[in-house]
Amino acid sequence: MLDVHEITIAQAQDGFRHGSFSAKELAGAFLNRIAKWDKAGLRINSTMALSKTALEEATALDNYLQETGQLRGKLHGIPVLVKDQADTKGMVTTYGSAVAKNNIPDEDAFVVTKLKTAGAVILGKTTLAEWASVWFSLNGANDYEFTKNPYNLGHDVGASSGGSGAAVAANFTILAVGEDTGGSIRVPSSFCNIVGLRPTPGLISRTGFCPLIKTQDTPGPMARTVTDCALMLDCMVGFDPKDEFTGFAATAAALGLPKGGSYATFLHGGVSKIKQAKIGIVRQKFGPESDPHCRAVNTVVLRAIEKLRDAGTTFVDVHIDNLDHYMIYPLTYLQRSRSDINSFLATKPHLPQDIADILPEVSDKPYINMTCAIAHGPVDPMDDPTYLDKILQRDEFKRKVDCLIASLGLDALTLPDVRVPPPRFEDATDGRFMKDGQEDFPTNTFLASVTRHPAISVPAGFTEDGLPIGIEFVGLEYQEQHLLELAYGVETIIGARKSPPNPL
Repeated sequence: MLDVHEITIAQAQDGFRHGSFSAKELAGAFLNRIAKWDKAGLRINSTMALSKTALEEATALDNYLQETGQLRGKLHGIPVLVKDQADTKGMVTTYGSAVAKNNIPDEDAFVVTKLKTAGAVILGKTTLAEWASVWFSLNGANDYEFTKNPYNLGHDVGASSGGSGAAVAANFTILAVGEDTGGSIRVPSSFCNIVGLRPTPGLISRTGFCPLIKTQDTPGPMARTVTDCALMLDCMVGFDPKDEFTGFAATAAALGLPKGGSYATFLHGGVSKIKQAKIGIVRQKFGPESDPHCRAVNTVVLRAIEKLRDAGTTFVDVHIDNLDHYMIYPLTYLQRSRSDINSFLATKPHLPQDIADILPEVSDKPYINMTCAIAHGPVDPMDDPTYLDKILQRDEFKRKVDCLIASLGLDALTLPDVRVPPPRFEDATDGRFMKDGQEDFPTNTFLASVTRHPAISVPAGFTEDGLPIGIEFVGLEYQEQHLLELAYGVETIIGARKSPPNPL
């Protein structure tokens, strides 16, 4: 049987060209691993519906290569799993809700079409949180079964692209599509020891994705290496007339981005770039040393920073006034998510037309009470008297962060993605992440989400208990290529990526 552990895009396509194995054999090897370890055995539970035509599609790609001597596109024959938030033609797509267990879209999301055009083989769908809005991996469509962390089966994988994170980490695919509103790519990337990029919203179309906050939502690539992440991004960005936010993609193209025609063009210069970089450390968002969970994260992240400092990277401490306020107050889940989700449901006449008719106001499952609150928010966000102020303060925060980076000449800001390691399953229900009756999950990912900046999570290392920890780098709008190059340097110098323990 073909060994697909840690295989990259380049290695796979070299195998195709040299006749070592075919795209069909590669897809089959991943599907076999999914059957053995995801659907049975350890039952990681990272996947949902699987394609019934993937092997046939891979065979067509093999025939194309044999007939033409050429690859069909940048992702020729590369297996991809897609977060179940995105419509995928002919496959059950649930958006993380039991109400959509029988929903089979008749067309692909814009991004899925782009990936297929690039030659990707879509293997299936990955688990996500309920309506992509919960910090834990459970959802009604899979009867609230956790997705297990491949590095410790008693721990969760994070929200809400957790299935994508676990599947990439466990070598069930080479690439996966994630989506990030408040941290849903970066949290599972950190928890699963992989690379995940949140691009500037509007670089990648959201057409065919069930939204959460349209002004913050963005799909993005998840992979085991920075290079694969960059190559996947190439095949995801682009203008879509059905998503007016992709004016950002049109602007990026007009600016000549990515330089050199690919986000991967200059990655090998990333080692020199990180050594010469000036990075701002946001120590305000490191957890207290008095908390052993936070101390474990701090130890790993600071060790990574010291290793980079020893290599030549300049680090400076930065301070942002009222940071805790700015990272929380401008969030508009409670004000506009109901309206945004309902606008998507309006395109699915066979589903309920109001999420308030799907979820109760209060659930017996505490981890979805925030989702229930979202579902019963105002029908029109403008009906909330705080909405305008939140938008104004959001934009004020963005200006403060922009000016901080520019005035200090920083290449990026850095901080832990999350202040604690991957939580245990029981933490979803035992009140650990509740404060004064409100959900208080210790993520740092809102910094980039509120400012709508790009951010990348790179493996930083492991706690003494063997739990993965990620380090996040935040840049300015349109700095995806810059961040990827920095991340390549981090990946090369720190070298924290490793496969999950046996038998995976």
